Amino acid sequence: MKLNFLNRNINLKAASHSVYTFYKEGFKGMVLGKKLWKIILIKLFVMFVILKLFFFPNYLNTNFQTDEEKGNYVLEQITRNTSLNKTK
Repeated sequence: MKLNFLNRNINLKAASHSVYTFYKEGFKGMVLGKKLWKIILIKLFVMFVILKLFFFPNYLNTNFQTDEEKGNYVLEQITRNTSLNKTK
């Protein structure tokens, strides 16, 4: 049993190494792809960092002091929306 487990572990290491080298060599040869990846990373940065800072304030931390108050507010909002949907 131990040999089988060790053999799988070696195969997993070899497979992960071959996948890593495949992608490493692929990215080395890119010209247009590198520019596109830079554009993608800049867009992700803008979407998740810049937009969150300016357009999505942390409502719970600014309006409630304790975790209990935050929990009660969230529970109230969830149950209020559910009860409105059931009555329609």
